[in-house]
Amino acid sequence: MSAPSGGGASRDGYGAALLEMLDDDKVVVLEADLGKSTKSCLFRAEKPSHTVSLGIAEQNMMLVAAGMATSGYVPFASTFAIFSERGFEQVRNGIARPNIVVHLCGSHGGIHTGTDGSSAQSIEDLAIYRTLPNMTVIHPCDDISARELTLQLRNHDSPSYMRTARNKVPRAYSEDDIQKLQIGKGVVHREGDDVAILACGVMLNEAMNAHTELEQAGIHATVVDMHTIKPLDTKLIDDLTRKCGAFVTAEDHSVIGGLAGAVSEHVVANQPVPVEMIGVQDRFGESGGSDELLQIMGLKSSDIVDAVKRVIARK
Repeated sequence: MSAPSGGGASRDGYGAALLEMLDDDKVVVLEADLGKSTKSCLFRAEKPSHTVSLGIAEQNMMLVAAGMATSGYVPFASTFAIFSERGFEQVRNGIARPNIVVHLCGSHGGIHTGTDGSSAQSIEDLAIYRTLPNMTVIHPCDDISARELTLQLRNHDSPSYMRTARNKVPRAYSEDDIQKLQIGKGVVHREGDDVAILACGVMLNEAMNAHTELEQAGIHATVVDMHTIKPLDTKLIDDLTRKCGAFVTAEDHSVIGGLAGAVSEHVVANQPVPVEMIGVQDRFGESGGSDELLQIMGLKSSDIVDAVKRVIARK
């Protein structure tokens, strides 16, 4: 994989993808008061005729998007991840149940959001949307991957939820790497036989840092960007079960129901091997700096390293 440069926030990639679809009159963008934060404002500024601003009315936005989808449009609707949960019933009954192709984007997910505090830190959104039949669930790690995966949603045949993040992280991808990105397929960034680290979102950067620390200790890890939580890349997981025989999951999300839950459910039902879970434990977040909260919640690269050592001892 070519060497990436700089840093980017996945929400910026979402906004950039919308701009690339300006010439597509089937694409419509919906927002619920937070277009500046989710970056859908970039599309609105260029094409107000295909933008619907609904104010603080997330439930309404979900059903307006469903109506537009059944009228021949491809809706991209965004708000904060925590506020998307207000419209869960509408997503369930008005989008997922009838399998209407609406693409939702929840920005500012996870405790990485920082000083906004626990009331704004969605640590359950991936789990919530993963429970819905027909829903695709995606959590890209940087702006380049978010842009590419959003563009792929244009021709996706089922409704989706994508979680993006506010803060910039080092890029895991360069423009030369985008052909590796495919909805439903994990991307292997590092190869090793001792353990497989499966990460999503901002935690991929921590997993890459952990890989460096582990190499210095003589432990060789495979690192995967598991950007799609549903459908999960079960073939890759099966391959890594045979190759490595142990997993560590890493996510800025509750360890209940998200990436850890998805991986564990598959592993235990097919070929059980040890799994350690790095994520937010059964608690809410709090206000603080992003890096400070990663440390408090046990989501740093050093925590991944410790988890790797524990899981290898269980093989």
